[in-house]
Amino acid sequence: MEKEIMLVPSSTELQELFREAHLAKHKAYCPYSKFRVGAALLATSGKIYSGCNIENASYALATCAERTAVVKAVSEGEKSFKKLAITSDVELGFTGPCGSCRQTLAEFGLDLDVYLVNAKNESKLYKLQELLPIAFTPSDLEKPRSNHDIMFIDFGLNGVGVAYQLSLLLNQLVIKLDGVN
Repeated sequence: MEKEIMLVPSSTELQELFREAHLAKHKAYCPYSKFRVGAALLATSGKIYSGCNIENASYALATCAERTAVVKAVSEGEKSFKKLAITSDVELGFTGPCGSCRQTLAEFGLDLDVYLVNAKNESKLYKLQELLPIAFTPSDLEKPRSNHDIMFIDFGLNGVGVAYQLSLLLNQLVIKLDGVN
């Protein structure tokens, strides 16, 4: 999945999107990792929503730049997006969205253009579908479901399950039957 590096944004729309991502990066609150990330999300309405990463002393409560941008956009009524630019201070290589951000973005469609932008403003373009190939989307909730479950019962014998217990019982029964003439 190696992508070509784009040295210069190919349109004024992309220039603006990249600019907003870089500006957002400078607003990042990251006293723990010191790893600044900015994101800019272009809605189909034409409006750009930016976001930065916001860390917390309780690490699990941190919010990524991409999700910050999505939350801002959705809270303003947007639910359809065209492009996303993500940038960090990384000079060599690119910073991609984490799994949680990929799943959050997938909620709104897998056809999103995702631009990974480095500190030199070079970029690589991916479709969200490429970054999250087996996504769980709202359509998965509409799929037919089974009305039966396969049950595994543990009788509490040090994790030994039903199948093993049944095989032991059957072996004992066979032994007893063999003893009867």
